[in-house]
Amino acid sequence: MVMSVTIKKVTDRQGLKAFVRFPNQLYAGNEYYVPQIESMDMDTLSPEKNRAFDVCEGEYWLAEDESGKVVGRIAGIINHQYNKKVGQKICRFGWIDFIQSQEVASALLAKVESYAREKGMDVVEGPVGFLEFDVAGVLVEGFDQIPTAYGKYNYPYYESMILKEGYTKSTDFVEYRILVPDNIDRFIRFADMVGERYDLREGTFRNKKELIRKYADGIFSVMNACYAPLHGFSELSPAQCDDLKDQFLPNLQLDFISVVVNKDDKVVGFGITLPSLSLALRKAGGSLFPFGFIHILKALKKNDTIDALLIAILPEYQDKGVNAMIISKIGQGMQKHGIKYVESTRELEDNHSVQNIWGRFEHHLHKRARVYIKHL
Repeated sequence: MVMSVTIKKVTDRQGLKAFVRFPNQLYAGNEYYVPQIESMDMDTLSPEKNRAFDVCEGEYWLAEDESGKVVGRIAGIINHQYNKKVGQKICRFGWIDFIQSQEVASALLAKVESYAREKGMDVVEGPVGFLEFDVAGVLVEGFDQIPTAYGKYNYPYYESMILKEGYTKSTDFVEYRILVPDNIDRFIRFADMVGERYDLREGTFRNKKELIRKYADGIFSVMNACYAPLHGFSELSPAQCDDLKDQFLPNLQLDFISVVVNKDDKVVGFGITLPSLSLALRKAGGSLFPFGFIHILKALKKNDTIDALLIAILPEYQDKGVNAMIISKIGQGMQKHGIKYVESTRELEDNHSVQNIWGRFEHHLHKRARVYIKHL
C-alpha cells in the first residue's frame, strides 16, 4: 500500500522540538545509536543561537503519515559563503532521517529540491550541515559499530532510497580505530629533535581559560588556512569561532591537547582529542538533566578511548615532523590516563595527510559515510 505523506515546514519551537526528537524516537532501543543532546541540537538549529546563520540560511521540514505521526525530517541549507568560494549554487540537505519508506524519502528530498529551485540553486548535496563541524554523510559501512559523539548512526536502507531519487556519490568520509602503542619513546625522541631543529615547542597553559586566551585565535587561524581546500569548508568568522569556544571549552582535557608554537609563540600546528562520549550520551538518552551530565563527567574522567577531533599544521611546517610533536604530547597524556584506542572522527577519504598519521600505528578503517549530489 502506498503511504500518503504530508510535508510540514517547521515554523515554531514546538515543531523544532519534534524535529530534534524524531531520530531519538526512530532509533529507540537500537544498540548502535548514540542520541544527541536535544538542547544542543535546538541551539544549533536556532538562528538566534548559531552564528553560522551569519553566512547561511535554512528551513526545516517534517514528514507526517495519514495519522499525523512524524515519519521523517530534513533540513535545507544554503551556505552563501561556501557557494561564493567555490563559485557554485549549492543547496545542502542535512538532518535527514526517515522510516523505511521510499515515499517518505522521496517526499523529503523533493521538498529540498523545490526549496533549492526557489532559491536559484543548481545543485543539491548532502547530508551536510551548516559548517564543517556539523555531522555529514550517510553511514554506508560500519553498521555494527557505535559512532563517535561527532558521528551519526543510520539504518542501512538510507543509501538505496536516496540513490533511487537520482542522487549519486559526491564524496566519502572515513573513520579509523587506532590501537595506542605501549611505547611512544621514539615519537618523544623525534619530537625533541624536530623542536630543536625548527625552534618549535609546546605552548604552555595552566588551565582551559589560559589555553583559550593565549592560543584559541591562533588555532582557528591555522584551521582556516589548512581546511580551506577541503570539501564543504567555509572560513570561520570570529563570531563562529566564539561559538566553537563555547561548545568545546567545557569538555577540553589539557592532557589530550597539543599546541605547537614557534619562537614567537605563534601557533603553527595543533591537535585536539577528547575522551569518547558515545557511551555516556547513550546513557544520557538525549538530555543533560537530571542525570545526563553526570554520565558525561564520568566519561571525561575515566575512559579507554579518545576521539581525534581536530588536527592541522600550517603548510610551511608540514612534512617536517610537527605531527610527531603533536603525537608525543597527546600520546603521553594517553599513557598517563590508560587510553587504549583512538577513534578518528569523520575525515574526507582523500585527506591523505591525516591518514598518513594513522598509518604509523596499528589501525583499521571501520566506518564510512557518504555525501550525495544531484544536479537540478
